[in-house]
Amino acid sequence: MALKATIFKAELHIADMERNYYANHTVTMARHPSETDERMMVRLFAFALHADEFLSFGKGLSADDEPDLWQKDLTGVIDLWIEVGLPDEKRVRKACGRARQVMIYSYGGRSADIWWTQNQDKINRLNNLSVINLSTVSSQGLAKLAERTMQLQFTIQDGQVWLSDQEETIQIERTTLKEPAGD
Repeated sequence: MALKATIFKAELHIADMERNYYANHTVTMARHPSETDERMMVRLFAFALHADEFLSFGKGLSADDEPDLWQKDLTGVIDLWIEVGLPDEKRVRKACGRARQVMIYSYGGRSADIWWTQNQDKINRLNNLSVINLSTVSSQGLAKLAERTMQLQFTIQDGQVWLSDQEETIQIERTTLKEPAGD
């Protein structure tokens, strides 16, 4: 018998001073049986950073042709494609061909470092791609906040990201490994 996805609900209060974006979002996420809390929470973190009324979760691990998150315009053109983890270089190239902007949020400490070293030369040629690496402390801190029902406050200001629930606040440390060409 196949395992079913676990449903998580999150109420997000986002105060993004960098984009002048202040909104509340109620999201429902399905966590695939093979997905960890850490990966799911990095997806939620990416949602908060790019929050928009047109941003939505893709089918994730169960679909090869969809990203973890994406934002389409009213005509169906993909404005933003977001991958979480350590995607295959061919998948990244394909995403860059389909979307105006592609973001990768990598995490995993040493594994992420090895992935970047192995893929850096090929990935650096892609002009519409950004790669952000989350520190191990940050991604594991996100995982600790995972609950079936969550209320989270994201504050984004001066390059810093703070995430709070009712009990604790964590600062998310991220390093930009690659920015789009021309930025």
